Amino acid sequence: MPTFVVETPRERYPVEVSRGALGSLAAHIPARAGKLFIVTTQDVWNLHAARMQSALGSRAFEVLLFPGGEERKRMASVEALADQMVQLGADRSSLVIAFGGGIAGDLGGFLAAIFMRGIPVIQVPTTLLAQVDAAVGGKTGANLVGGKNLIGAFHQPLAVLIDPDVLTTLPPREYRAGLFEVLKCGVIRSPGLFERMANDSAKVLAMDPAIVEEIIAESVRIKAEVVSADEKEGGLRRILNYGHTIGHALEAETQYKHLLHGEAVAFGMRAVGHLAQLTGVCEAADVRRMNDAISAYGELPSLAGITAGSLVARLGSDKKTIQGKVHFVLAESIGSVVVRSGIEERLIHEATGMALRELAAA
Repeated sequence: MPTFVVETPRERYPVEVSRGALGSLAAHIPARAGKLFIVTTQDVWNLHAARMQSALGSRAFEVLLFPGGEERKRMASVEALADQMVQLGADRSSLVIAFGGGIAGDLGGFLAAIFMRGIPVIQVPTTLLAQVDAAVGGKTGANLVGGKNLIGAFHQPLAVLIDPDVLTTLPPREYRAGLFEVLKCGVIRSPGLFERMANDSAKVLAMDPAIVEEIIAESVRIKAEVVSADEKEGGLRRILNYGHTIGHALEAETQYKHLLHGEAVAFGMRAVGHLAQLTGVCEAADVRRMNDAISAYGELPSLAGITAGSLVARLGSDKKTIQGKVHFVLAESIGSVVVRSGIEERLIHEATGMALRELAAA
């Protein structure tokens, strides 16, 4: 399987996609590196500790455990991890290995970005969502009560090691949540990936090895290409937020406890599909195809009690709101998107309500 390269104005690093990629970890640790700190959760460590220990060989390391869950992706967790590092003798030569899903990657990367004003990090994602999205691109962060990832930093890793073998331990719901991010990649930039996901859902859900490798590689190719062109979301990189603006509002509205991130993005994609149609950006037939593909990967948990008004009210605190204007990524067609702002609030409300009614009727 391939290795992709992310190249920004200041950094250049590999994203290795291969079965057994974890075994190459030691080769990516600089000779000058000091103490190694693995940031992970207890469940990931229980499942994959032997693989990590084998990959590091004789290298000594410390394991920093933190409770998982979006509701715990907070500054208190970052501070607790940093305190542990100090107590264990970390210094500027230390290196963080973020080992786990998107939350471990975000918090581990953020910890590395700010500890002693920045130390290196290697990302080793263990969920599909983290492999195809969160681990690539250098975005790190923590949540506030008012919104997701409102505190963070861009901190590119030394390497990203993606091993599809670890996905066999994922609960089915976690795997499906990652598939929604793969669908997102198809919608924004790869009609071929979208068609594969739409037409071969049974094989994808059954984790056919060849198809899993294909969809991961294509998603990573897209992410690496976009990040290399726009590291800090000044232009092109904004397309990666497709479905995320309303998705983040939904996560905050449910206190980060009710949905997985990919599920919230799936809802957000439904809503902005309707918004694209209401604003005349996208044809109804394409919106139906996108929504059918989302449905093929499982319906979302009930959102009883959530209203369009409550979600729209949260949009003002989203990171993508600039000078009071909410920016949405809208599909023009499958494989092509545009960024629009200044959309009438009544249309945003109507599109969000349509998505809520569809979910309630499913």
